[in-house]
Amino acid sequence: MSDKDFTQEQIATMDKIIARYPRSRSAIMPLLHYVQSIDGYVTPRGIEKIAEKLDLATAEVTAVSTFYTQYLTKPAGEYHVGVCVNTLCAVMGGDAIYESVSEHLGIGNHEVTKDGKVSLERIECNAACDYAPVVMVNWEFYDNQTPRSVNDLVDAARAGNPPAPTRGPSKLRTWKENSAVLAGLNDGLANEGISAGEASLRGLKIAKDKK
Repeated sequence: MSDKDFTQEQIATMDKIIARYPRSRSAIMPLLHYVQSIDGYVTPRGIEKIAEKLDLATAEVTAVSTFYTQYLTKPAGEYHVGVCVNTLCAVMGGDAIYESVSEHLGIGNHEVTKDGKVSLERIECNAACDYAPVVMVNWEFYDNQTPRSVNDLVDAARAGNPPAPTRGPSKLRTWKENSAVLAGLNDGLANEGISAGEASLRGLKIAKDKK
């Protein structure tokens, strides 16, 4: 594969990502996120380019991309909605939220609306049980959700005006933009908004008090 399949700027960014690591192989995961920031998912051309840059077999890169669920094998929507349906979220209404938003959008797991705006995924855990039921959009948290609030959320996203995440930046970024952040590219929003809410901090206080 030649460099002409990606722009010179994109190739330079890949080289900068690789240069962060003493062993180039360690750059596989951020490079996969970077490919998603360009193409919207992990494409065959992306896998081939990563393998070429890291001097690996394409099978090695593919193995990593298919092991971790954050890497998608087909296009995501501009807003990728992950509904947690693991135990606590399910008990608190996660299953009802998933069924409601799936019917509302007319799509199922790992499907995308016809306008390309929203995709949907059943998530086994969003690691935010203290705010169950939790939904993530482009990996940003929306806490204590209901079927109605999530339907309103996806409607606003499709209209181009999604509400801000419960925690994190004051504006929801697109799937591709947040994929670039996961690749390690700074968007300047790391210190925007709160990262740990009251429920999480209360648990931390209890844990400290019991030491």
